[in-house]
Amino acid sequence: MAIQARRERERAERERLIVTAARELAEAEGWDAVTTRRLAAEIEYSQPVLYSHFKGKDAIMAAVAVQGCADLAAELRQARTAAPGTREAPAAVAGTYTSFARRRPALYDAMFTHLVDLPFATEEAPAPLREAFGELLAVVEPITAEGEEPGLLTETFWAALHGLVMLMRSGRLPEEAHDRRLALLIAHFTGN
Repeated sequence: MAIQARRERERAERERLIVTAARELAEAEGWDAVTTRRLAAEIEYSQPVLYSHFKGKDAIMAAVAVQGCADLAAELRQARTAAPGTREAPAAVAGTYTSFARRRPALYDAMFTHLVDLPFATEEAPAPLREAFGELLAVVEPITAEGEEPGLLTETFWAALHGLVMLMRSGRLPEEAHDRRLALLIAHFTGN
């Protein structure tokens, strides 16, 4: 049993190493630089070892996306719980969400712009994806008006944040108005 447990730990550690290397390489040079050959060289394992853990780059990117959602959920939870009240929480979470996307563009791309083989918005979605959405829902639900669907309103809130992030990144919206845009979004969303 001890040998099997050690092998499982070593396998999990190799997977973490692969995911971390892919994430760091993508942040430094973009996702085009992330290849199985390059990752194998970075972590000093052969390509067959990578393929014994992941089917290919898409599967690695999906693992990075799951890890990124866990990170995002933790940051959103911290922002939500640190907010002084339910009316302030959406602004705190919105600022944290857009800050996360701006600080970690390659990670954000793996999570929300690249096609990855992950189920979203279903019970089969990995827990970190559900947790990140749950943090958005936790700030929207208390301000949802009677008769509105909290889930749909949360999806709309998320879509607005994602749209702001992507339009700024592409240069279609100027950076300097970001805080004012967020304030407008929150004011209209919360009715303040």
